[in-house]
Amino acid sequence: MIAEGEALAVVEGNETRLKPGETIRIGKTQAHRIANPGQSGLVFFEVQRGTYFGEDDIVRLSDDYKR
Repeated sequence: MIAEGEALAVVEGNETRLKPGETIRIGKTQAHRIANPGQSGLVFFEVQRGTYFGEDDIVRLSDDYKR
């Protein structure tokens, strides 16, 4: 959910622009990325659902921060 600013969500190569109050649903195995295309700050909330919330199952396809 976008709280402030404008977001560019890329899910499986499909781009969607989101404004405050808007949400996007991302499936369990879908490759995804979020970017801030604007000049102001971007604040968003990511909500996970299910029974497992660990991060050891993440596959990074590209990582600007060398993690």
